[in-house]
Amino acid sequence: MNATPELFLADAPDESDVVDTNRLQQLAGFLRARRESLDPARLGLPRIGRRRTPGLRREEVAQLAGIGITWYTKLEQGRPIRVSAKVLDAVAAALQCSETETRHLFTLAGVTRPSTVATKPSCERLSEAWQRLLDQMNPFPAVIQSARFDIIGFNAGYCRLVGIDLATIPPEDRNCLYLALTHPTWRACLGDCEEALDRMVALFRAAMAEHMQDPAWERQLQRYMNVSAEFRRLWPRHQVVGIENHVKRFRHASVGAYSMQQTNWWSAAQNGVRLLVYMPADEESETLWRQLSAS
Repeated sequence: MNATPELFLADAPDESDVVDTNRLQQLAGFLRARRESLDPARLGLPRIGRRRTPGLRREEVAQLAGIGITWYTKLEQGRPIRVSAKVLDAVAAALQCSETETRHLFTLAGVTRPSTVATKPSCERLSEAWQRLLDQMNPFPAVIQSARFDIIGFNAGYCRLVGIDLATIPPEDRNCLYLALTHPTWRACLGDCEEALDRMVALFRAAMAEHMQDPAWERQLQRYMNVSAEFRRLWPRHQVVGIENHVKRFRHASVGAYSMQQTNWWSAAQNGVRLLVYMPADEESETLWRQLSAS
């Protein structure tokens, strides 16, 4: 099936277009990872011949999206083609992308989604009012965090939660993902360290797609790469997730395992600076947390 002119604008960008090679490589990797993660049988596709690779074939994705195999192949290869929002929506549907993954796909392709509203980056300085708010939340943990996982502000309850007095940590190292990758005490406090890291890396990848040329983000990515083999293993998976309220498991040597409900609050745009508040998720966890807070 051949793509129609209204779906794709051109076979290659104009000379005035700036081709972001890194972004195209990220796009190619994401498309390939999504395609290989899908089960053909679950999608009702017939088993024809022996499959040499996991997941769907490129021609099957193109068929599901209603576009030409040549066009899809170029897209997955990271070729500098110009593609419409309509086609990206079709590809996202064919690849069973979630809403977060679809936004990620559009960002990597450099295409504005019709309903997307651009937002300005928010400030990353901690005000006195914010610190007073954090302190008022004691004994319950609260932290103000940037989209890069930098810890902008925290209270005593949060230090108790992660087992570290963050005031003793150099400011440049006060980063949730960095500490989860490198600090043994922080890692020991996580009820399921592997699951927590999977989610944090996926969150970082989803957020970074909107900051591909930002030197601060690039430096942060390189730092994670340099310090952690775990991060180098997880990053190529191209998994992305969105920020949502959820229950997290923690562990402390004196009280054992307990569950905390994490709730996210934004002072400005989503994907900017946010306030994370942790409350016991059940009666047993509340009892254990109060014991820990009183110790």
